[in-house]
Amino acid sequence: MIPRDDDWAGGGSAAPGLDTETLICVGALLAFGTVMVFSATSSIGAGAAFAFADTGELKRHLASIVLALAAGAVVYRVPMSFWFRWSNVIGVLGILALMCVLLPYVGKSVNGARRWIQLGGFSIQASELVKVGALIFAAAFTVKRQEYMHSFLSGFTPIALPMVLIAFLLMQQPDLGATAVIVVEIMGVLFLGGLSLTIFLSVTAIVVAFVGLMIYMTPWRLSRVFAYLDPWSEEYVLGQSYQLSHSLIAFGRGEIFGVGLGGSVEKLNYLPEAHTDFIMAVIAEETGFVGVILVLFLFYWLIRRAFEIGRQAIKLERYFAGLLAQGVGLWYGAQVVVNVGVASGALPTKGLTLPFVSFGGSALLSSMIAIGLLLRVDRENKILMRGGQV
Repeated sequence: MIPRDDDWAGGGSAAPGLDTETLICVGALLAFGTVMVFSATSSIGAGAAFAFADTGELKRHLASIVLALAAGAVVYRVPMSFWFRWSNVIGVLGILALMCVLLPYVGKSVNGARRWIQLGGFSIQASELVKVGALIFAAAFTVKRQEYMHSFLSGFTPIALPMVLIAFLLMQQPDLGATAVIVVEIMGVLFLGGLSLTIFLSVTAIVVAFVGLMIYMTPWRLSRVFAYLDPWSEEYVLGQSYQLSHSLIAFGRGEIFGVGLGGSVEKLNYLPEAHTDFIMAVIAEETGFVGVILVLFLFYWLIRRAFEIGRQAIKLERYFAGLLAQGVGLWYGAQVVVNVGVASGALPTKGLTLPFVSFGGSALLSSMIAIGLLLRVDRENKILMRGGQV
């Protein structure tokens, strides 16, 4: 049975409420994302009434939001002590989930990528769950091995082994984007937890070299890089750079204020994955520079708040909770940079959703679970600052 902390009983005072800033950011992103998913998946173009548009994907997206909110609410009720105590088990379960993806009749392949676990009529992307599990495991490991963070053998090697295993399993799917986000999570938490700068820079250099080698040795990844460097080349514009070129067209059409909601042309079967990996292109086309900046500001506000909650926890000597909260900020930051960078042509094409905005049940689920953890850290901070116990 999952333990729960006692109800707040600080001299008759009311229990601390949910963090308002976090709720505003998440609520705004979910609302805006719902509108944009509807627009990106509707079959009716500009000037048509939305009442006649296809609402099938919208209904699935709303159902995913409800499920994600329920999961986040459950996670919020679980004390940090529980996640710390069971961090090793959570890490192992994450690795087993990645292994299950590769099993016949269990793993599900979509568009040539084997990333989903089939559960009856539902499927879930294992790498999204691993993002949460890896974060919890890394934060707990850093606290447990705090005195060894200056040592490569004692401080880094024990977590390097599971990190390499996770990366290996993800590359079998293949999913380079998720691999990058999870490595950023783990390395970021270790660094914030006191990992030696020399070790951090050395490992970072090794990871970058490894990624470069993987790209060089894989023809289709290498061609993506060449297409990124020259997306308008006749050799790539109808092939490897097709998504990127149409995404850039969408950004160009949007200009300052956009063409208006529902007015995107690129979403009409020109831009593949317009409602998932490239939803930022639809946002740029329909709401323009103003809409893009608004979304980026909401993410900045949310990430900043995650680090503030983490710093407050560390001041209260709750190091696991603090590193976990800051790790959530690192996760969102890395994923937003990759998603927006790819859509705008600043980075080579790589499939990765935009948290809370893109269509995708697994991504919404993992992102909302992380918010549940973040709000839990904030709740316990407030209880302790009021003289209570958690």
